[in-house]
Amino acid sequence: MRGARGDNFIVRQIYRLTALMLILVMMFVAEPIQAGATESTKQQLENAKKAKEQSQSELSNTKDDIAEMNEEKSSLQGQLNNLNSQLTEVSNNLEELEEQIDDKETEIENTLAELEAARNQEEEQYASMKKRIQFMYEKQDNMILGMFFGAGSFADFLNQNNYIEQLSAYDRRMFNEYIETRQLIEAKEATLEQERDQLEEYKVKEQAEQSRVSGLVSQTSGSIKQYANDISDAEAKAQALEDQIKSQEADIKKLEAKLAEEMRLSKLAKSSTWRNISEVTFAPGDRALLANLIYCEAGSEPYEGKVAVGAVVINRVLSSVYPDTVVGVIYQNKQFSPVASGRLALALAEDKASAACYQAADEAMKGYSNVGNCVYFRTPVPGLSGINIGGHVFY
Repeated sequence: MRGARGDNFIVRQIYRLTALMLILVMMFVAEPIQAGATESTKQQLENAKKAKEQSQSELSNTKDDIAEMNEEKSSLQGQLNNLNSQLTEVSNNLEELEEQIDDKETEIENTLAELEAARNQEEEQYASMKKRIQFMYEKQDNMILGMFFGAGSFADFLNQNNYIEQLSAYDRRMFNEYIETRQLIEAKEATLEQERDQLEEYKVKEQAEQSRVSGLVSQTSGSIKQYANDISDAEAKAQALEDQIKSQEADIKKLEAKLAEEMRLSKLAKSSTWRNISEVTFAPGDRALLANLIYCEAGSEPYEGKVAVGAVVINRVLSSVYPDTVVGVIYQNKQFSPVASGRLALALAEDKASAACYQAADEAMKGYSNVGNCVYFRTPVPGLSGINIGGHVFY
């Protein structure tokens, strides 16, 4: 008895190593397997459609953003064109201001020259008046006596007196001219001050005009550049989203085709030829393989769910639509997600299947099925009808 048990143990270990090697070969050589195909095709399809809707919504929002940014950019471009027109006008104004500045500087130079001449004239008039007043103050009495005693007649005296009056009138006129010159100087000085103030005002206005328009042009140009960069980024994002949507559409078509094929095979299996369980020859390691698949697919499910998963595998073995061995069914391309993910290989390597999983495998391998002829199972999704056990629907 011990020798037989030892032989059986060795056989199980050899089978586990063989199964592990077979898994590794299939993972590297066979066509890539999509995880969760059998039990999640509809969920994948639903998720793919939702992802596509989300991408389309994001693309729509991105295109709206691009339209708004293009509109804002166009508005800014219009502002820039207007500013450039203003800048041209400002340039023309600056030329006029520069001419006014040049004219004003010339006027100031002329005013300075006139002021200098007036000041010189004032000095000359002042010196002349000063000498005349000094002369008259010192000689006036002697002149009057000399004129009175020196006159040959009263008529001569009157003539000399008339000369004195003319001389006084001349002095008065000279004094008035001096006053006028003084007033002219004051007026020129006031004019000069005004012209200098106006010149400074022109220069300030010129600088302000230059700074204002140049600043607006720089700011608007920077805004346009930023919008152009944002639009470029948004357009790149939109292109990426469009490419993503095309890829999602291709995935959806593949998933739809895959689901249609699963439903076709399910219907075909139900109407095809079925073998009797007595016609099936199980390999030494089939029990451990099936028990560990049940562990991976329904380890947390109630016992009835474990039996149902095992029944699906055996139903495929019995159907002429699928491979006629447990190994062939479980490792058929793109069928059971634990095969693709490597979970089954790890479970087999450590024989993680529980006693309940082995018991469920035994019942299924005896031909018992609590899901009839169902050959697929998955988590429930809207629109999919079948036999619901635990967290799976069987169809």
